[in-house]
Amino acid sequence: MSSPSASTITLPPGQSVLPIRANGVHVVDSPELPQHVAVIMDGNGRWAAQRGLRPTDGHRAGTENIRAAIEAFAERGVRCLTLFAFSTENWKRPRPEVRGLMRILSSTIDREIRPLHEAGIKLQYIGRIDALDIRLRRKINEAIELTRHNERMTVCVAFNYGSRTELVDAVRRIVADGVHPDAITERMLSDYLYTRELPDPDLIIRTGGDQRISNFLLWQAAYAEYVFSETYWPDFSERDIDHALAAYAQRTRNFGGRPANGE
Repeated sequence: MSSPSASTITLPPGQSVLPIRANGVHVVDSPELPQHVAVIMDGNGRWAAQRGLRPTDGHRAGTENIRAAIEAFAERGVRCLTLFAFSTENWKRPRPEVRGLMRILSSTIDREIRPLHEAGIKLQYIGRIDALDIRLRRKINEAIELTRHNERMTVCVAFNYGSRTELVDAVRRIVADGVHPDAITERMLSDYLYTRELPDPDLIIRTGGDQRISNFLLWQAAYAEYVFSETYWPDFSERDIDHALAAYAQRTRNFGGRPANGE
């Protein structure tokens, strides 16, 4: 059995997916495109299980899909892409799988950093980097430094990341800085988060069929739109990306207010 080939998207009654191609260039037929898309790259293990493979084989296949996904989002005008690769809870997985994930990340940096740099991609990292092996930390920091001045699109890798951990770390830094309680605002707290240099996500996509956010960008995603795709991450294609962007383009974002027509 293979995974589905397209996203499962719930659209409002009477609406259909918008055109996604014009003049040979992939576009969504709407002026409203998300500037920041965050993706929970899920389903690697189930993709592997369907093929009688090991979980690490699924993770490796998932990393091989990353560059194509980055290029597809960049071509469509997305300015920032955050990829959830490894959570603070993933340490609970079997040791061989965790070790395999660390090796895969290291080899992926070796393989992809130069092509991404040449494509104008700026790399950033969010998560507790201090918990990672020193050689892996060095590779991450070197990749960040190499691509620091690129401007085409920012790709942020969330590795050893958990949103609750991020909030705890932010509060600890605020306390350590001696900030008076009355001086703490939402804007200030945002400035202490790992994502302080990034805009809040407009759209969050989760692949693999599950419909939860798994401790991912809880603060930042307060007004994000969500698309849950049945497609496993290794198979997540340009068609799935276009379906997700089309679904986003058909939604009205009021940020707690009331639309102009009063409905």
